Amino acid sequence: MLYTFSDVLKKINNEVNTLKFEGKPESLFAPIDYILELGGKRVRPVLAVMAYNLYKDDIEKSIPIALGIEIFHNFTLLHDDLMDRADKRRGKPTVHIKWDDNTAVLSGDAMLIESYKEIAKTDPQYLPEVLSLFSTTATEICCGQQLDMEFEKRLDVSIAEYLEMIRLKTAVLLGCALKCGALAAGSSQEDAESLYDFGINIGLAFQLMDDLLDVYGDPATFGKRIGGDILCNKKTFLQITALQHEDSKDQLLDWINKIDFDETEKIKAVTSIYDELNLKQTSADIIHAYYEKGIAYLDLVSVDYAKKKELRELAKSLLTRDS
Repeated sequence: MLYTFSDVLKKINNEVNTLKFEGKPESLFAPIDYILELGGKRVRPVLAVMAYNLYKDDIEKSIPIALGIEIFHNFTLLHDDLMDRADKRRGKPTVHIKWDDNTAVLSGDAMLIESYKEIAKTDPQYLPEVLSLFSTTATEICCGQQLDMEFEKRLDVSIAEYLEMIRLKTAVLLGCALKCGALAAGSSQEDAESLYDFGINIGLAFQLMDDLLDVYGDPATFGKRIGGDILCNKKTFLQITALQHEDSKDQLLDWINKIDFDETEKIKAVTSIYDELNLKQTSADIIHAYYEKGIAYLDLVSVDYAKKKELRELAKSLLTRDS
């Protein structure tokens, strides 16, 4: 039986909702329930189950991997919010705001442990390889986050460096989810690698789309303030590319270095620089190129084309979204 994206998402949401982290002190575990209850797209756990479903129908066996990946992903968000001093996550107060910094650190640590406890429920036949990939991915994501923080202090970040950072911080977990799901279903190594590469390329496109939406998205659907990356001088593909153009570099640096400014004016001015360089189209072209590369890897997976339809549609929806 081939499950649709909606089928899998509903099952994942039900499974996440049944998770309850209880213990003493309550203040350690309550934030875990809190952040998981905030919801989200659940793309990563869905990918794990959908990859498993390419080969087998008993998707229940892939649920521990899916839950482990979702708990881990939310752990990274909890710590990212703390490091970024973010005050909102999905419209609600972040954990370090609702509780405090120390709680955010410790609850995040507990979430990391809980994610491994879920992964450990994988069929013993496939656990060593799944666990190894999951652990490698966890380290890579830490590397990506460290690079992201280091880039905040630099104005000479190259596009290649940026793409490597988002590969580590964002794309590897999508690749991991797909490959783990496939491995747990007993796929060939070739298929597992192709699904991993599919995830990497879709993940890169996904993050580049986030960069684009932050500037050009619809405020009514984006869920965050348009221009947020501009206001905090966040390194994005758009900013890095603009800084490499001599005719726009000085003007952009002037806005980056301003301490006192009108927020609306800054967003408008920087967006105008991006417009003059046609960066909206440049970004769209690169996003499409990564999408096409990802689909090419998906085409290599040795299952019927019809079975891969849902993954193709999911990839397309991630890159045509407005939020």
